[in-house]
Amino acid sequence: MLPGLKFVAVLGVVVGAMGSIPAQAETIRVNIDKLVFAPANISAKVGDTIQWVNEDVLAHTATVKGDWDVMIPPKKTVSFVLKKAGDVEYYCRFHPNMKGRIAIAPK
Repeated sequence: MLPGLKFVAVLGVVVGAMGSIPAQAETIRVNIDKLVFAPANISAKVGDTIQWVNEDVLAHTATVKGDWDVMIPPKKTVSFVLKKAGDVEYYCRFHPNMKGRIAIAPK
């Protein structure tokens, strides 16, 4: 095999193998400060982790009615792994004016 063709063949194997590597889950950070989720709207995939960082002196929740309820103590960080696809709107049970939205795509 000619040297140039060997390089192209090896490159093709490497690129082909990279295409079969599953995408890794991401961690998406949402800050809570002064009774606000920031960013309020995020996009994620099933398997991604949402990490809420509460910078307030008050406890909050990230609640999706009938689905999940994450307690976020003051000055703490809490994580939650997304399990199903769909658009969800969440809010704080203690401060209902605090709202966020997650567009969750399939894996």
